[in-house]
Amino acid sequence: MAEAIHIPKQANRAELYKALYPQFKAVVDGEEDLIANMANAAAILKEAFNFFWVGFYLVKNNTLVLGPFQGPLACTRIAKGKGVCGASWKEERAFLVPDVTLFPGHIACNSASRSEVVIPLFDDANEVFAVLDVDSDKLNDFSELDIEWLQKYLVHIKQ
Repeated sequence: MAEAIHIPKQANRAELYKALYPQFKAVVDGEEDLIANMANAAAILKEAFNFFWVGFYLVKNNTLVLGPFQGPLACTRIAKGKGVCGASWKEERAFLVPDVTLFPGHIACNSASRSEVVIPLFDDANEVFAVLDVDSDKLNDFSELDIEWLQKYLVHIKQ
């Protein structure tokens, strides 16, 4: 397992996702533990992209419960359908939120968060077992490019 990742200098976001992908795979593909893989995934994404907050919420007893993350203190539990993470879980789709203040029912775990992307993770039965939540302290910091690449990364995180 790698002890560090190589982050290309002066790469745009697409180039960075592409360069990090084989390194990400090398870290998580050989490990079977879900929490270990989520922890390393959050660390890689936070370190490489300098996002404000990167973390996972796991479905437990019909609630999203905080899992491994990198960044400031976070909400511990989120109900299905509530906020961006709960909506992603309920609707079983990714959400791209350019301005969190405009998202109906947004949960402000940290007031510095300005934009967000949330991606659901599916088990072998095609049920959502977790969501990846990535927050930025900049407005409109995410695009379809982030959804595309994050989904590609997340197929390697298995329950």
